[in-house]
Amino acid sequence: MKVPMVDLVAQYKTIRKEVDKVVKEVIESGWFIMGPNVKAFEEEMAQYCGTQYAVACASGTDALMMGLMAMDIQPGDEVITTPFTFAATAEVIALLGVKAVFVDIDPVSYNIDIKAIEKAINKKTKAIIPVHLYGQPADMDEINALAKASNLIVIEDACQAVGAQYKGKRACSIGDMGCLSFFPAKNLGAYGDGGMILTSNEELNKKLCMIRDHGSDKRYHHAILGLNSRLDALQAAVLRIKLKYIDEWNEARKDRAALYTELLKDASVQVPTVLDDRTHVFHQYTLRVKDRDGLREFLQESGIASAIHYPVPLHMQPAFHDPKQAEGSFPVAEKIAGDVISLPMYPELTENAIQFIASKIIEFTSR
Repeated sequence: MKVPMVDLVAQYKTIRKEVDKVVKEVIESGWFIMGPNVKAFEEEMAQYCGTQYAVACASGTDALMMGLMAMDIQPGDEVITTPFTFAATAEVIALLGVKAVFVDIDPVSYNIDIKAIEKAINKKTKAIIPVHLYGQPADMDEINALAKASNLIVIEDACQAVGAQYKGKRACSIGDMGCLSFFPAKNLGAYGDGGMILTSNEELNKKLCMIRDHGSDKRYHHAILGLNSRLDALQAAVLRIKLKYIDEWNEARKDRAALYTELLKDASVQVPTVLDDRTHVFHQYTLRVKDRDGLREFLQESGIASAIHYPVPLHMQPAFHDPKQAEGSFPVAEKIAGDVISLPMYPELTENAIQFIASKIIEFTSR
């Protein structure tokens, strides 16, 4: 049996008629950048996430960049974030000439550690970017309390967590701003790249709208420096269709995660922990196992895809080299990075496939 990490064609087949219809409509309209589909998608996403405003952009990376730009962050400032995430989270900090201050992670959820954040805050700190890793929200009450006490901005990196909830609030509605990615493999994915930043602050919304369009407040008038980061109408039209199914698809992911967990309960692996006061949408289903690389090779030989999210923590990446944050600085992140392996996860993944994958993991770990 061959099992891919993600099967986007299988998903497309379930919504083919709706997608083909709106794509044809956009092409026939001749309106390809921004326009009514983007505006409608922004309104629908804001309502879904529980914010007042949503600003569509070209990627999740740009959404993070725009959030930092909107708060007038300057070289010499510091932003606290996790080293155990995709590079974009820290990349945008560094590109603005700002110092990314990494702190270690919680060994259970793999999200940013609250006590480590508290120790890292100083007079140069301007923001905290928690990542809702793999689809489970970080400890937002504690993060917001720390931010409020030091007058910091909180930008949620929810690029893996569309629809996830923390104490009844959806991701992106809990901090000052929240960022989403619509990369095709995400649980709400476009047929190209795309992103969004959400907020309930009117002034931030106005500024974000300007930043994504070259800093323009009206055509050919540029009040501030900005980006060329507009979402195209084809992606917005497709995402509007997919948004109707996101809760159903997230429930399917949870069901598949629950089956994995049940089948692997006696295996020599550490399955994901879902915390009581939040929901996990399982953008990834990620195990910890002693011989991760051996398991991955064994699964590959069995026709089963897997991935490592993420093999090298950001403080150990040459792009973010800092002698003060060298290897050994964040032992929890470093240990977990050596143990994790992500299994196939998508709504169309069959029970038979999950049983097959679990049987192979049990076979390997029982040796």
